[in-house]
Amino acid sequence: MTITYPLSLPAKPGVKAIRWREMTKVGVSVSPFTFQRQVQRGQGQAWAADITLPTIRDRAVVGEWQAFLLAMNGSQGFFAMGDPDNFGPLGVATGSPVIDGAGQTGPDIATTGWTVSTTGILKKGDRIGLGSGATARMHKVLEDVDSDSNGDATLSLWPRVVIAPSNGAPIELDNPQSMFWFPDGIPERDIDRLGDMTLTLRVMEHLV
Repeated sequence: MTITYPLSLPAKPGVKAIRWREMTKVGVSVSPFTFQRQVQRGQGQAWAADITLPTIRDRAVVGEWQAFLLAMNGSQGFFAMGDPDNFGPLGVATGSPVIDGAGQTGPDIATTGWTVSTTGILKKGDRIGLGSGATARMHKVLEDVDSDSNGDATLSLWPRVVIAPSNGAPIELDNPQSMFWFPDGIPERDIDRLGDMTLTLRVMEHLV
């Protein structure tokens, strides 16, 4: 059977720890005489992470992980992953939210379909998802959001939106995900004489 991407992470054993690295492309020059600085902001923003798994002792689970890593074929493939520490929105997050208008990119996105006139429909740090399949992307809300009397709300997001979602596209609240790849190729893993495996994954967001 042909391997197609994105893959899904093996369900077990779950994540022991994750260290997120939010990557942003900003150039800074500082005067050696006055220490004044000039800032040039690029468009690039992306998720990256180091993912540590607990020791895997089940042979079948070890086999699943080995097959997953090989199916990724080093830096070729990509897989879907959300934030393991996401337990749902802090905001009210009710209604059936969708994108309000085609062609939107950048950090601020107009949405509609929320429960009308609701304070705190989303809160700072809430995660949402836009797109689907290989273009699905996880974003964080940067400012508290209220919906107006029409159920409209403008969201300030990180990372900025680079692929414009279609008008009326749904907004994922329960399990937003991004696509990730292995920038260092197939991760090394340690397997002891008992067959127990330890593994840390260094990943970067896959963008198209």
